[in-house]
Amino acid sequence: MRSAVHDLTPDQLRWAPAPGANPIGWLVWHLTRVQDDHIADVMGAEQIYLTGDWAPRFGLKPDPADTGYAHSPTQVAAVAPESAQVLEDYYRAVHERTIAFVSGLSPADLDRVVDTAWDPPVTLGVRLVSVIDDDAQHAGQAAYVRGLL
Repeated sequence: MRSAVHDLTPDQLRWAPAPGANPIGWLVWHLTRVQDDHIADVMGAEQIYLTGDWAPRFGLKPDPADTGYAHSPTQVAAVAPESAQVLEDYYRAVHERTIAFVSGLSPADLDRVVDTAWDPPVTLGVRLVSVIDDDAQHAGQAAYVRGLL
């Protein structure tokens, strides 16, 4: 993630390779929001995004439900990181909490059901794999857009 955003300007973070494509800043904001939202939920904790001044630093209001899922092109364009550093700092804070959380898990913890809205219900293990998969895909996309830039 860091290599995709490091030293980019705000304009470069908002650059999209084509109309309707996601810019680097949105991709990294989104992957971090998803991790923050999902890990906070399984921990029963508040999202890091809602503590401090994170949302305004992305040009947004602090909405715990806004993770980027189903964003329209207008909503994607509204994500305006003030700098590459804010993306790196937010990701670092979320990642450090995630590592601390998963470091304390036992194999039995992974079978705990964390979401009954699905059939079958989602276990902690499945949720963690989902977060890893989503983050890896979006980090790869951000790196690819950086290459195009």
